[in-house]
Amino acid sequence: MSAQPSTDRTGADRPGGERTRVVILGAAGRDFHDFNVVFRDAPGAEVIAFTATQIPDIDGRRYPPELAGPLYPQGIPIVDESELTALVEREHVDVVVFAYSDVRHEHVMHLAERCIAAGADFRLHSARRTMLASTKSVVAVTAVRTGVGKSQTTRYLARLLTGLGLRVVAVRHPMPYGDLAAQACQRFGSYADLDRYDCTIEEREEYEPHLDAGVVVYAGVDYERILREAEQEADVVLWDGGNNDLPFYVPDLHVVLADPLRPGDEAAYHPGEANVRMADVVIIAKCDSARSADIEAVEASVRSLNPTATVLRADSPVTVDDPAAVDGRRVLVVEDGPTLTHGSMTYGAGVVGARSAGAAQIVDPTPYAVGSLAATYLKYPNARGVLPAMGYGTEQVRDLEATIRAAIDVGACDAVVSGTPIDLTRVLTVPAPLVRARYELREVVPGGLAAAVRAALPLETLGADTGALTAGSAP
Repeated sequence: MSAQPSTDRTGADRPGGERTRVVILGAAGRDFHDFNVVFRDAPGAEVIAFTATQIPDIDGRRYPPELAGPLYPQGIPIVDESELTALVEREHVDVVVFAYSDVRHEHVMHLAERCIAAGADFRLHSARRTMLASTKSVVAVTAVRTGVGKSQTTRYLARLLTGLGLRVVAVRHPMPYGDLAAQACQRFGSYADLDRYDCTIEEREEYEPHLDAGVVVYAGVDYERILREAEQEADVVLWDGGNNDLPFYVPDLHVVLADPLRPGDEAAYHPGEANVRMADVVIIAKCDSARSADIEAVEASVRSLNPTATVLRADSPVTVDDPAAVDGRRVLVVEDGPTLTHGSMTYGAGVVGARSAGAAQIVDPTPYAVGSLAATYLKYPNARGVLPAMGYGTEQVRDLEATIRAAIDVGACDAVVSGTPIDLTRVLTVPAPLVRARYELREVVPGGLAAAVRAALPLETLGADTGALTAGSAP
């Protein structure tokens, strides 16, 4: 793609030279990036607050002055999104910028109506305005919804690229839930780094699989600094997107995942629809779990949104590490948290793996939920029946372990099946067998992604072993 990041960062000044008063709506990710790229050095704008939603306990903090820059010596407060209307009215806000992801179009517009009624303009930044250009080739993996299959696709592409002899560095969409200044630019080269940075379960779920494959991961808050450091050790930067957000970097190849288990969502969620419209390649994932009619409907929708994109189909086969520990047993299933919460799914790979391994019963953990897990079920009733791996902090990890133990202690289950991408035994201990369900990407017709890589990247210039990349190759 040839899009370049915008250099206009000033915004519209208010009459008399006063700074435009801005609020950024976010969830500890895209909001900080948009501030860094668009507003941090803009003398004509004053960001008076961020708001926070989706992620527990991220409001009540401040975006620190070390990251906010010289125009913000006190930093910037982060308040709960529920305070939005009062904030706009009290602070005479001129512009509200929407900067988070995986929300229905109606949700975005209801927020817009609140802002308009309170007296503020409502803005959505384009990808071009907020993407940074790299000196290296960039492959971006994004999606139409959370929980579609970005992680296994990113791993698949990493194997493909490293198999060509290229140095691949993954840059993960931000998850800065702790000390923001300390998390500005993080490099993960080993499991010890996960402990050194005190990573949450949510962070480990995204970083561990890359480390398992020997791929270095960068993440944090300041994504220009992250990019420049990653470029020092990469031939190809692999953007590993979060939720269904837009890429932070200008991609040479943009791969987007669509979900036939949620047909219609590709045209109903922000900014997933924009990803489809921008995509070079759209992969319809989970074809081995979906109805043929839904696969066909998603493909027709994708082609109507983006007639020039290459559309591929892929399976997401699930295996369990120890089928004998599951066969005929009553099992409690732990699933990836965001897939069940703002991803709105009712199950994930853990349930698929448990059923395929012959589980006699999938035990509903809801009656045993402790603390923040009980609150999660109240907010996301669709998650009942499985246990979301809510691990945004130490307290939630304790509640997760306590919920599992409670079910085991009363004799409700014989084993635990974990559908999260990490080894949960690194962060908690339970008195029953804990079996991992693993999932990968498998192209229905092998070679499609390899062909897309060959067409998009200057492999000869990068020094790749192009003889290893044949039309039928697959990791």
